[in-house]
Amino acid sequence: MARQWPAPTLPYSLFVSRSTRIALVRRPGPRLSDGIVTHIGRSPIDLHLAMKQWTNYVDAVRDAGWKVVEVPPADDCPDAVFIEDAVVLYRGTAIITRPGDDARKPETTAVEPVVAELGCRVERIVAPGTMDGGDVLKVPLPDGDTIFVGLGARTNAEGLCQFAAIVQPLGAKVVGVPLTKVLHLKSAATALTDGTIVGWEPGLDSTDAFPRFEAVSQESGAHVVLLEPDLILMAADAPRVATNYRARGYRTIEVDISEFIKLEGCVTCLSVRIRELP
Repeated sequence: MARQWPAPTLPYSLFVSRSTRIALVRRPGPRLSDGIVTHIGRSPIDLHLAMKQWTNYVDAVRDAGWKVVEVPPADDCPDAVFIEDAVVLYRGTAIITRPGDDARKPETTAVEPVVAELGCRVERIVAPGTMDGGDVLKVPLPDGDTIFVGLGARTNAEGLCQFAAIVQPLGAKVVGVPLTKVLHLKSAATALTDGTIVGWEPGLDSTDAFPRFEAVSQESGAHVVLLEPDLILMAADAPRVATNYRARGYRTIEVDISEFIKLEGCVTCLSVRIRELP
């Protein structure tokens, strides 16, 4: 008999405010092909195709009912399209990061005025702390929100401590996760609506930090963006995992982001979702 999954429900805080549904994005710049690669070999980037894929991604988010706000471009920063690394949102607070690679630090400059104008309270990670937003995985759990933070090449212990000092008074528990095999924590794991961590196990040093973990059979299947409690945005190159998600009650939107995958990107890092403002 096929396994029967419960329909996705959300008794927790991730979608507590439905009046705020803003997605920050930033279009690819002309130097995209110079983007940093760390754990994979470099492949040629088709900038025209990347722009088409980015537009389709943004259209999918907008069509799902989100207001899209485009952050001014940072054309001198090849990786600036991966806007998730520049800012983390939690309960109406925007934490401006301090990226772990010096070449990416200027990416935050244009982000801060945008989130401030939207009404977010602004905090910052400062030296000697470093943090990339791709290392920050927010998970609503029955006993309160837990935020897992990858500790690797881009986010250091000081960055984690500063981040915890900001979000713990807002109600979050922060857990560090050692990371050596992938660029960011969300390169290997994200979370479903019920708090289950879905992950690409070969990319994780350990799964011990996660109270509920489920390995996926295709790497991109570990990257999900929850646009609704039952609506997943994911890459198109994990069809078996998408089928599994649909079998357990989720709807899926599958987008081709092959040019960004060549730069260690995934669906999570191409937008920042704001669900709550002060």
